[in-house]
Amino acid sequence: MSKQTKDKDKNPGRKLVAQHKKARHDYHILDTYECGLVLTGTEVKSLRQGRASLVDGFIQIDRGEAWLHNVHIPEYAQGTWTNHSARRKRKLLMHRAEIDKLESKSQESGHTIVPLALYFKDGRAKVEIALARGKKEYDKRQTLREQQDRRETDRAISAARRRQRA
Repeated sequence: MSKQTKDKDKNPGRKLVAQHKKARHDYHILDTYECGLVLTGTEVKSLRQGRASLVDGFIQIDRGEAWLHNVHIPEYAQGTWTNHSARRKRKLLMHRAEIDKLESKSQESGHTIVPLALYFKDGRAKVEIALARGKKEYDKRQTLREQQDRRETDRAISAARRRQRA
């Protein structure tokens, strides 16, 4: 069973558009939230084509509102004068209590708010954001070592199973 099939089983009605894979490598993820997005029509059409990048994205809280900055949603090819700018800031839709909690936590030293995934859930554009703390270089090396060890043990187990079947 592939990873995509597993994701579909866990979240029916969820279509992944973009994912920031490096965020889990660069940060310790402390807490995650699902937020709605305020988008224009051409942004939605561009997202439905599966075009977006979260690599440089970050969330900033300004006057009690959460804003998504530097997320690249390219212009819609068939758009006319109504097209959007690719890197404009976009408002996030969250409950007031969640915004207040995120704001207080992000003020702490070393904490930031980063986007992890952009997807459609039941036809609505959502973004998964995380309160995160930056990893030190030795933490990154430790994480890579753990991933390599896990891969090696999985390979050894699957090789042993293949030998048993033969």
